Amino acid sequence: MKVLFSGGYTLGPVTPLLAIRETIQEKYPEAEFLWIGTKTGPEKKLIKEANIKFISIASGKFRRYFSLFNIFDVIKVIIGFFQSIKILWQENPDMCISAGGFVSVPLHFVAWIFGIPTWVHQQDIKIGLSNRLMAPLARVVTTSVEKNVKHFNKRKTSWLGNPVRQDILQGNKEKARELFHLKSDLPVVFATGGGTGSVKVNQMIVEAIQHLSGFVQMIHLSGKERPQELVERAKKYFSDYQVYQFFTEEMKHAYAIADIVVSRGGFATLSEIAALNKVAIIIPKPGHQEDNVEFLEKNKATILVNEITSNGLYLAKIIRDLLVDKEKQKELATNLQVLLPVAKKHNIIHIIEKLLQ
Repeated sequence: MKVLFSGGYTLGPVTPLLAIRETIQEKYPEAEFLWIGTKTGPEKKLIKEANIKFISIASGKFRRYFSLFNIFDVIKVIIGFFQSIKILWQENPDMCISAGGFVSVPLHFVAWIFGIPTWVHQQDIKIGLSNRLMAPLARVVTTSVEKNVKHFNKRKTSWLGNPVRQDILQGNKEKARELFHLKSDLPVVFATGGGTGSVKVNQMIVEAIQHLSGFVQMIHLSGKERPQELVERAKKYFSDYQVYQFFTEEMKHAYAIADIVVSRGGFATLSEIAALNKVAIIIPKPGHQEDNVEFLEKNKATILVNEITSNGLYLAKIIRDLLVDKEKQKELATNLQVLLPVAKKHNIIHIIEKLLQ
């Protein structure tokens, strides 16, 4: 069996597919895997670390507004279409699986032409254009949240929950204390701005740590692609603040030790936080992430901090208030876990078997 995954540009469409790959490999050890991604996205490093063959193709963004870049992106999509023909002809996979991303659209269209079964997984609350284009061609469509099932063809759509990598659930608090040189008498906040980092989140974290010194320990994942001058300067002044540009194995341990996670609102990250039964303060990126977090906040599953109307002082206050309110912590973590259940392995295997028929 050969499975072709696709997605990239951000890590949002990547991590749930890696979780699906783990489940397939456990059931079918002989399975082969191939990944189609973007040339410049952060997914290439992660995929290669997972020992999956990686091929990049041209990818254009489907904008719903007028832009001169649309002209160039149409050309990229056409190039991606012909590259997809070559790849699918040579590799001849048994199925194609995507959790969104523009790079997947030409690939799934070619797969449909070739009669290769496809599976599209919808993570976010707001349906992305790429999934809207791919879903009518797919044999199977799944959703992370129950309310989104109604937006697709009911005959082939089901509520799956979101696949989460098993490795991320295997962090160790004692290992984290050793790895990050943490004290045992102060709570820990783990802050991350997403797969590529966020300048705005980094600024808010640095502002917040000034008002949290001596009250919490902060592990800050700033992102490789962002300027580091501000966070590096803050590290010199605050002994309980440490910053890193990129995590691999360290990620699960940072999650494990965290009393509170401050994060962007990508659904893959939200699903990991839910699976770990952690308390989340979310600073959503403008756009679809705002829809994700508004849905969760409305259901008392997370705390939303608006990056435009809020600042680091406000974030620090939220952190301090939340750390002393144990009942609130329990309510948020429980509600998040209920709303975003982890996809069950047997359901994933059932879908794979359906695609193999």
